[in-house]
Amino acid sequence: MIHVDPYEKKFIIASTILLVVFAVAIAISAFSYGIQLPAPEQRVDPNVITTPGVSAFADPVDERLRELGPGRYEVYILAQTWAFLPNEIRIPAGSTITFYVTSRDVVHGFQIERTNINMMVIPGQVSRLTATFDEPGTYNYICNEYCGTGHHIMYGRLIVEP
Repeated sequence: MIHVDPYEKKFIIASTILLVVFAVAIAISAFSYGIQLPAPEQRVDPNVITTPGVSAFADPVDERLRELGPGRYEVYILAQTWAFLPNEIRIPAGSTITFYVTSRDVVHGFQIERTNINMMVIPGQVSRLTATFDEPGTYNYICNEYCGTGHHIMYGRLIVEP
């Protein structure tokens, strides 16, 4: 039988209890704030993603926002070297929008400020997240993964109109 010093035993028990408390706190926070992981929706070939007829990312930029029904939208955003296409999206307040995002060159990030939308954009993988925008205003979306010398100018705007 292994002998464990009583002080060490108390320390091990306290550490285990702290780990359980932290795990429960993270789980409760994730559910209460509606945190969702970006789901890989599909795989695409980044070399032909902008070829017409291959994917929705090849559509003209002004046709990538689609209204599915009253207050329901989907948008296909292509991240490429130092730009998001489209770089401006307009929706009415109270709308639910599903973002489909992919990259054609390197790993980028996609984060919408003042929301919990944050995903890594990987070439060849389409990531999907859905969110509802109740508050009118301008929400910038930025690249939060360093992607080269022009990284600091890579952003777009989601304008939620009243």
